[in-house]
Amino acid sequence: METTFDFEKPIADLQTQIEKVKQVEEKTKVDMGATVRELEEKLEQTKVDVYNNMTGWQKVQMSRHPDRPQTFDYIDLICNDFVELHGDRTVKDDKAIVGGFASIGDQSVMIIGHQKGKNTKERQFRNFGMANPEGYRKALRLMKMAEKFNKPVVTLIDTMGAYPGLEAEERGQGEAIARNLLEMSVLKVPVICIVIGEGASGGALGIGIGDRVYMLQNTWYSVISPESCSSILWRSWDQKERAAEALKLTAEDMLGNGLIDGIIPEPLGGAHQDPETTALNVKNKILSDLAILKAKDTDTLVQERIDKFSKMGVVNE
Repeated sequence: METTFDFEKPIADLQTQIEKVKQVEEKTKVDMGATVRELEEKLEQTKVDVYNNMTGWQKVQMSRHPDRPQTFDYIDLICNDFVELHGDRTVKDDKAIVGGFASIGDQSVMIIGHQKGKNTKERQFRNFGMANPEGYRKALRLMKMAEKFNKPVVTLIDTMGAYPGLEAEERGQGEAIARNLLEMSVLKVPVICIVIGEGASGGALGIGIGDRVYMLQNTWYSVISPESCSSILWRSWDQKERAAEALKLTAEDMLGNGLIDGIIPEPLGGAHQDPETTALNVKNKILSDLAILKAKDTDTLVQERIDKFSKMGVVNE
């Protein structure tokens, strides 16, 4: 069954009306083409009105759509010759973060990303995209390997956050993420980071330091989810819509605040409506940026990356 959010109800209602009119036309053999065309025109306009005026909370919902493309979907659509690499060489292979060498066009890259899973069994196997420390250490191992072979790094971010379990903290969750922030800031190869779904807290930032950081149109990026923010400030999840607006977590907000470098467009209705077009937009952005970044010498590349993140925010002494 197709998932429909509350704000999409006007669209769903019109689609139902169109189907009913077509059924009546087929049953009665009466030409109702004019009615169908009128409803279809109204449907298209309604889609434009709804999807081009979404609130912060509605974009959070869209980023969580069960049919939304995930890391492996993008790898299938934009990469050739993908070879998955496993393990952090210390504890185990964290299934919430996947990665390996691949070709995008004629460019060899190391691609790394969160994988949530598409059904209940796979989500449990992938821990819902919430990585343990070994996931971030695996990601760092792959990045250092890419650096060794002078290959650019592409990361795809889509997580509710790093796994908050006791065992994750015992194995050094905070240290693993902090180490990634440090190492990614001085990585000697181009790094492109793209938020393809949810970008929550350090779990997202752990693979989010790059020369270029982008967000897909219907994604969010924030230190905390709207539900958690609401539960802290108002002791209830009921204020999640209000929290989403206050957090300024949409792609437009993040770009306006100078925290990302651009927004990658999605088809009307979200990436799940046309994964191929979304993937093509992602591929084109990666290839165009790599052409620019690879032309820079290593010292310039690293220094510009450091400067980019150093100037974010305001510090009052």
